Amino acid sequence: MYLIQDIFVSDEVTDEQFACNLNACKGACCWEGDFGAPLEKAELAELENAYEQVKPNLTPEGIAAIEAQGLYTNSPETKGWDTTLVNGGACAYMGKTEGGMAYCAIEKTYNEGKIGWKKPISCHLYPIRVKSKPEANFEALNYDRWDICSAACTKGQREKIRVFEFAKPALIRKYGEDWYAELEAAVNRKEE
Repeated sequence: MYLIQDIFVSDEVTDEQFACNLNACKGACCWEGDFGAPLEKAELAELENAYEQVKPNLTPEGIAAIEAQGLYTNSPETKGWDTTLVNGGACAYMGKTEGGMAYCAIEKTYNEGKIGWKKPISCHLYPIRVKSKPEANFEALNYDRWDICSAACTKGQREKIRVFEFAKPALIRKYGEDWYAELEAAVNRKEE
């Protein structure tokens, strides 16, 4: 376990290997699971501000789910805000290519240069999950193992990419370059 600027980082995040293999899983994490993507409180306003630009990239089912349930839902199970789901399944912000590969409509809109918010940080960080207790000033990063990601584990092993290296852009987005450099240095010291 590492402690980097008051953030706990599990050894699995630094030791396990992972690299998304969308050709194998087709983005199943966007339609599998019991809950939508966790949203940070600040992301609620981001979603509200971006929705009209994102809407043209949504499926009719996604639009219908958002109109019926709202841009996000408050889940008693996750004790927080999550992206809306279509009939309890796929994320309402998910689209699919003609080849059946999932994409994030928010990220697609961002890549088109229409909004300045990439996508929920929980999606960007995946397979890292953030466990936090703000009242206790506690935050920990853990590796979320999911059988639908087995091809990503194989690819990570083959290419020798560890979870934190795969998630580098997202970790820098959330915690900053100095934080990431400190984590990388701590990992390198442990390996020496």
